[in-house]
Amino acid sequence: MPTDLPIIITIDGPAGTGKSTVARTLAHRLGLDFLDTGAMYRAAAAILIDKEIPLEEAGELVSAVIGADLHFDWTADPPTILAWDAPIDHRIRDEDVTAIVSQIAAIGELRTHMVRKQQIIAAQHPRLVSEGRDQGSVVFPDAAVKFFLDADPAVRARRRADQLRLEGHDVDEASMLERIRRRDEIDSTRADGPLIRPEDSVPIDTSGLSVKGVIDEMERVVRERVSALIGSGE
Repeated sequence: MPTDLPIIITIDGPAGTGKSTVARTLAHRLGLDFLDTGAMYRAAAAILIDKEIPLEEAGELVSAVIGADLHFDWTADPPTILAWDAPIDHRIRDEDVTAIVSQIAAIGELRTHMVRKQQIIAAQHPRLVSEGRDQGSVVFPDAAVKFFLDADPAVRARRRADQLRLEGHDVDEASMLERIRRRDEIDSTRADGPLIRPEDSVPIDTSGLSVKGVIDEMERVVRERVSALIGSGE
C-alpha cells in the first residue's frame, strides 16, 4: 500500500460476524489505522449505566457523552477508548453493557454526535479501516472500499459466547442467540443509521470461513481496488 495514499475502508455487518477482529488485522496488514465504532456506542452505554441515567433521558445521555469526550489512545494496539481521559475499554464488554447497547445505538441524537466524531477521527487519520453498522452507508459513503460481513445467527451466537468465555464470563448460548436476533431486528429497523448493506459494498458470508480466509479475501480486494485507483490517476 502506498504510504502517502489517503484511503478509507469500511466494514459493516451485524453482531458476531468478526468485524472487529478482521478490521484490526486488515489494518495491520495494510499499514492503516483501525477504528472500532462499536466501542464508542458501548462506551455510551456504560456511561448511561454507571451515571444512572434513565434510558428515556436521551438529552442527558448525549450531554454526558459529549462531556466525556470519547476518543482513542492511538499509541495502543488496538487503540484504547477513553472517557474523561481515562480508559474505559475494561468496562464496555460487560454483560450489562451488551444487553442495552442496541437501544443506546438507536438514539438519533446520539448517533448524530457519534457520526460527527467518527468523521473528525477520519480527518485526523485519513488512512483508516473503520468497522460498525453504518460506516459505508452513512458515515463514509464515499469510502474507497466497502465490505459487508454476515453469518448465520447461530454461528454468530456461538462465536460471541466463545469470546466471552475466553474473557471469563459465564454465557447461556441460547440466550445469546435470542439476543443477537433481537439486536439484528433493532439495528435494521431503527430510523437513524440502520444496518443495511450498501449497494457498492463487497458482501462476505463468514459462516464457513476462517478468520484468515476472510482477511485474505479482503486484502486481495483492497489491493486490487487500490491498484485500479492508482492506474486511473484518481
